[in-house]
Amino acid sequence: MGLKKLFGTNGIRGLVNKELTTEMVINIGAAIGTFFEGKNLIIGHDARTSGPMFSNAIIAGLTSTGCNVFFAGLSPTPSLQYAIKNHQMSGGIIITASHNPPEYNGIKVIWKDGIEIAPSQETEIEEIYFNKKQKLAKWNKLGLKHELSGINSEYINGIKKHVNVSKIVDKKFHVVVDAGNSVGGITTPYLLQQLGCKVTTINANIDGTFPGRLPEPKPETLKELSATVKAIKADLGVAFDGDADRSIFVDEKGEIHWGDKTFSLIIKHFLIKNPNEKIITPVSSSTLVKDTVEFYKGKLIWTKVGSVTVSQTMKKENAKLGGEENGGVFYGPHQSVRDGAMTTALLLEIMANTDKKISSLIEEQPQYYIEKGKVECIEEQKKECMNKMLSLVEKEKISTIDGIKIWFDDKSAILIRPSGTEPAIRLYAEAKNRKRALKLIQEFGLKLKEVLSTIE
Repeated sequence: MGLKKLFGTNGIRGLVNKELTTEMVINIGAAIGTFFEGKNLIIGHDARTSGPMFSNAIIAGLTSTGCNVFFAGLSPTPSLQYAIKNHQMSGGIIITASHNPPEYNGIKVIWKDGIEIAPSQETEIEEIYFNKKQKLAKWNKLGLKHELSGINSEYINGIKKHVNVSKIVDKKFHVVVDAGNSVGGITTPYLLQQLGCKVTTINANIDGTFPGRLPEPKPETLKELSATVKAIKADLGVAFDGDADRSIFVDEKGEIHWGDKTFSLIIKHFLIKNPNEKIITPVSSSTLVKDTVEFYKGKLIWTKVGSVTVSQTMKKENAKLGGEENGGVFYGPHQSVRDGAMTTALLLEIMANTDKKISSLIEEQPQYYIEKGKVECIEEQKKECMNKMLSLVEKEKISTIDGIKIWFDDKSAILIRPSGTEPAIRLYAEAKNRKRALKLIQEFGLKLKEVLSTIE
């Protein structure tokens, strides 16, 4: 954990019993409780082995400051976010490390609207924590802990209000769900059954050691899902991350599709029904997203990378749809947060309305090839390196919202961005063919190295 900083890009994260200990979590709980001033909060956790331990620790911290805790237990992040609004709570805390490996855990603090707290509020909590300003309640004013059951079925019913259930039911889709041994398995399979689907699950048993695959759904971890969809001739496969707010899809041919492609599909059908609406997405998203928004007459708003930024921008702009390339889709009419089960229902509705297979719906879209690279760069040199790179590319069409994104006339693009987690500068290139994308990675990788060689 860095000095005087608790929160990263997505909550507080750390290695269990090394960077994040129960003693620390109790104190963080008391700092959060002080921030919420004795209000009512919902608490829940994902499938990690340390989830119950840290839940107890955070509850001890919160109740010590007079906050009342409603404990929902094992639940997906979007289910807990939905419950906070649905039960009119003042906020909530989710014990999860999302897509991190099993030895990690984390703390997400949620505001009363179900969205993660803003950076200014994170700073308030950090000031209370580091300056030991926790306000402990008197012995007769301590908070109470209540059990809160039924939130997952409320959440499923909430999703069903936003899709044409009877139309999906008529299609009798067969869907394979890869829950990654975590909380996606306790909501989505039941939602799909209620949408008339035949459901096959893999890695659906809750196991915090994540024996089936690591919690981050990406092509190299989803081979089993891909093979299963093909073998049983299913219509769709879906895989979730550790807290089930992100979903990556597999078509009926077993092809794994990155989040941009499915998000663009959702944008298209959303804008056909709701022209001129704003679409919120980080600069790391594919040009495919830009093409789709422009073609269907929407208004595109780019943000910095990070789901909290997308949610907060949706709130500020009163936008109904947002998305990220990693499989996070934010459907405002339901809730302005990433929601894997809601995304699945939206895709099934598109398949039902168009009467097309997911592979052909994706093939109809403009095709882009994405390549990634990185150049090692120590923390102290990142800022100077990026400034020098910027002076080299000023003449191009660029955005500097988060790093440097350059668009070229041949529809190719590159994003150069300092890593928030390691000593490196990352490169994300895309083009109409793989050769051009690789060439951009090579070309800008060399430029970065040249610039770095001039920095003392």
